[in-house]
Amino acid sequence: MSNPLKKTMVFLGLAEEDLDAQNTESAQPAAPRAAQTAPAQKPEAARPPAQRAAVTPLRRVTPTRQPSSQPMNEILTVHPTAYADAQVIAESFRDGIPVIVNVSRMTDGDAKRLIDFASGLTMGLNGRIERVTSKVFLLSPEHIETGSDHSQKNDSGSFFVAPSA
Repeated sequence: MSNPLKKTMVFLGLAEEDLDAQNTESAQPAAPRAAQTAPAQKPEAARPPAQRAAVTPLRRVTPTRQPSSQPMNEILTVHPTAYADAQVIAESFRDGIPVIVNVSRMTDGDAKRLIDFASGLTMGLNGRIERVTSKVFLLSPEHIETGSDHSQKNDSGSFFVAPSA
């Protein structure tokens, strides 16, 4: 197998290497090679057809941890100053504790990054994130229901732009 392209294809698994055919071809001169190629293909044709493995259907993953049905007796308020404070927020929210996050002490870039993290956290744990003011957010777990007295249609849709009147 002196062809570098063939070697590369074999290395990447795109082609199969025929060790028996290669050894017999390299040992014999060029004239008998043409006669040798036809018998070399017979053993491959004599192989039984490849058996296909049975397909295992995917099953729906059930959560291993059930949300707590305890009455709510704690709300955590966090005033993060750096993105590293996200760990406290995540651990509390994962334990089923609602978290109020005030990002007014953070730069806009870090605040957006933290809110992106909090959005992913609430999405992954089936919770909700709500904007209370322009820099304060409420992260409520799945088993906590929240109510609001103003409609969402007055909301501008942006986390950092105050709704216009």
